[in-house]
Amino acid sequence: QVQLVESGGGLVQAGGSLRLSCAASGSISNINAMGWYRQAPGKQRLLVATITSAGSTFYADSVKGRFTISRDNAKNTVYLQMSSLKPEDTAVYYCAADTSWRAIATMKNDYWGQGTQVTVSS
Repeated sequence: QVQLVESGGGLVQAGGSLRLSCAASGSISNINAMGWYRQAPGKQRLLVATITSAGSTFYADSVKGRFTISRDNAKNTVYLQMSSLKPEDTAVYYCAADTSWRAIATMKNDYWGQGTQVTVSS
C-alpha cells in the first residue's frame, strides 16, 4: 500500500502563488509516476500535471506556463508550484500515484491522496 498526504492548500488572491506538496510513504519502490488532479464543485475531476520517475512532465493546457510539477525522490515528495492563479483554479487538488504514467493520465491509478482545497479569490 501507498499513502499520499497533500499539504499547502489555502486561500489566495488572483495573481498569487501557492505550492502544494504530496508526500508518499509505504510501498513506494514501484511508484514510477505521480501527478495532480483537481475537482471543482459540481464538476468532474480533471488532470492537472504528471511527472515520471525519469522527470518527464505533462501539463493540462489550462495550466501550462503557470504551474510547475517537480519531485524530490530523496523525500518521496512531489510538488505543484502554482503561479498567476485565477479564480477558475479554485478546486480540491488531489495527488495521484501509480506504477504506470498511463494509469495516472487516464485516472485509473491505484493511489489517491485525501485532497487539499485551493481557493482563489477575485
